Amino acid sequence: MSTEPTYKEAVLTTGEELQQTPVPKPASTTRSDVRRSRPPFFRRTLFQILVVGTCAFCAPGIWSAMNGLGVGGSQSPNLVNAANATLYALMTVTCFAGPWMTNLIGFRWTLAIGALGYPVYAAGLYNNNRTGAEWLVYVGATTCGISAGFFWSVEGAIATGYPEQHKRGRYLATWFTFRNFGNIIGGAISLAINHKVNHRGKVGYATYQAFIAIQCLGFFAGLLLSNPEKVVRDDGTRIEAPRGISWRIEFKEMWRLLRRKSILLLAPLFWYCGWVQAYPGTYLAAYFTVRSRALASFLSAVVGTLATWLAGSLVDLPWHKDRKVRAVSTYTLIALINSATWIWAVIIQNEYRKTDPTLDWGDQRAFGRGFGLFLFERICLGMVENYIYWCISNLSDSPGDQIRYSSLLRGIETAAVAVGFGVQAVPTVLIATASINFALWFVALPFSYYATLQVVRKFKELEEKKRDVVGE
Repeated sequence: MSTEPTYKEAVLTTGEELQQTPVPKPASTTRSDVRRSRPPFFRRTLFQILVVGTCAFCAPGIWSAMNGLGVGGSQSPNLVNAANATLYALMTVTCFAGPWMTNLIGFRWTLAIGALGYPVYAAGLYNNNRTGAEWLVYVGATTCGISAGFFWSVEGAIATGYPEQHKRGRYLATWFTFRNFGNIIGGAISLAINHKVNHRGKVGYATYQAFIAIQCLGFFAGLLLSNPEKVVRDDGTRIEAPRGISWRIEFKEMWRLLRRKSILLLAPLFWYCGWVQAYPGTYLAAYFTVRSRALASFLSAVVGTLATWLAGSLVDLPWHKDRKVRAVSTYTLIALINSATWIWAVIIQNEYRKTDPTLDWGDQRAFGRGFGLFLFERICLGMVENYIYWCISNLSDSPGDQIRYSSLLRGIETAAVAVGFGVQAVPTVLIATASINFALWFVALPFSYYATLQVVRKFKELEEKKRDVVGE
């Protein structure tokens, strides 16, 4: 007879259905007993979130700051676009392999090792900046692609699976704030170093030295994490994450969700969200001076964060009592802003194809039009990403299903990013890229609208269940 656990017994190491085992309580306790029995701070959930947030700041946060400079701050868009295509292609594979890695070595080492590839990538850009050598760029992209997939897998599991139920929203916000801070701080460093460079080209190599130093800290920060079985929540429960779960169970459940109507409707939006990420950096490198690209790296994180909070607030805050109205209104706003931005992008890109300008903040009239387009592209991306995760979170009440939905999103998105960077590395003229982005958005538009209706239908089902309970 097979000893393989059933689905209900299986607990994936990505934190999908982390079981809670109550810590035995003494027959009688006093406040002093409770204080003495509380675990040390480094074994509590808040500390674990601070650790994963610090790692997110050092690794993907600083990586985003580099790419916010425009193709990693390099003078050669084709080189970095090809390297990023390689990176995301490998990430597509290792994102799905994260659960098996945590089975082998645990959460702590997976997080720490996952951060190792990021400074190698930055070192490749530094070496290319100083000597023109390209080999280390590809080595860094390969190394980062392998490690970053594991990092993305385990950081999400920690942020969603470790905290207490009533604290998950705040702790998730803390995690995202750290990640965005990496981009903000990295962009500020770059702006301070390059603020006098008012011509096109590559950023100063001192920028990469600062980035490498910060990213190296990610590995050591990861070692501070406690594996789930050593963490005690504030309510006294422990987190249990057994290893050795059969891959067949996970594959079966992922395949079940992949065939659902809701995920199929959202798939075009997933693909769009990944595909468009290659365009803004190439656009910056093609037309903007070094200091303007540094400013873009800083402001993209600021406006992206504000856009994320805007989309999240519109669907959550009770500005209208009907959740359907809030959902459809938010979707309509996102659709209008994205549509207008890509129409604007095609118009601007067609103009730049003929004039090939060099844009710097010293010429405010010409600079403002082109720079404003970049910022709106970042706003659109932030709102779309938030809306996708919000839709996924409302498609199922099962934590395991929700994390599997997120895994599918990451896999589809990273595959699209890989293809997008690969196409841009050919190279492809930017008017063609902007037109493809325009087309992909309008293809995804009706599918994402029907996905919104699926979410609204879930609202109605929950409301009916509540009425039935009250009636009983």
